Amino acid sequence: MKVFISGASGLVGSNCLKHFTEQGWDTVGSYFSFQTDDTVFYDTLNAGHPQNFDIAEFAPDVIVHCGALTHVDYCEAHEEESYEKTVQSTINLVQVARDCKAKMVYISTDYVFDGEHGPYREDAPLNPLSVYARHKLEAEQIVLRDVLGSLVLRVTNVYGNEIRGKNFVARIVDQCKNNQKLTLKLPYDQYASPANAWDIARAMYVLLRDNKEGVYNIGGTDYLNRVELALRVLSYFPAAEYDLIPISTADMKQPAARPLLGGFVKVKFSNEYPEFLFGNIDSYMKEQMQKVEL
Repeated sequence: MKVFISGASGLVGSNCLKHFTEQGWDTVGSYFSFQTDDTVFYDTLNAGHPQNFDIAEFAPDVIVHCGALTHVDYCEAHEEESYEKTVQSTINLVQVARDCKAKMVYISTDYVFDGEHGPYREDAPLNPLSVYARHKLEAEQIVLRDVLGSLVLRVTNVYGNEIRGKNFVARIVDQCKNNQKLTLKLPYDQYASPANAWDIARAMYVLLRDNKEGVYNIGGTDYLNRVELALRVLSYFPAAEYDLIPISTADMKQPAARPLLGGFVKVKFSNEYPEFLFGNIDSYMKEQMQKVEL
């Protein structure tokens, strides 16, 4: 299997690049703004960029699109840029996939739902509340419509190992390891099923290996709010100093609306792969603490 991964220097993309390579697949991952040693340059908004990796020459069987503008509130105030980096970049890669006769995998989100009746199965009614969410939904629908045999993986609250350590859990771990005091103002009414990026990569691998297609909701075994998530991580650092301020979403007055009862019921995936074991925050944190001890 030959796979090209767009956005492979980010959290999900880097884990996919590592796992697919370890499984023996011929895998190339790209970066745009953040270069890593194992990625090549590719600008999804400029197919003619002279420095672009030659995807056509590589001739992938699958193109995985992990790149997007994920700052939800920023997207709300910059709708045109959100469209370009989420929808237009997808349209451009769809064309590349069609030219290469490659399948495509798109990484989407639980924000395509309104959060009134979560956690969600794949066939639940779609009702995005924000600019970011509408653009993610538009992009996933384009992939499903225009690329034969494509996959959409919806994920949420992704955490895990990455070079920059930008994700919510990694930032808390890093500050605790460096004995920095944390100040956290977090919503107590936003629920989700956080997913380890390594589990997303493992799940994507088996789906591609078995020629699956369509939409799959992917989440860990936890279902908790942001306050509970932070406290779960902090429990592994008894000496940590922190101020944690629980607050309602309404009182946070964020520019973009959030689904409150988000997250997933991953019945579809688990029925097809009943022996696939997903991790959770505790299993991830135990691994992190073992690294500290070593």
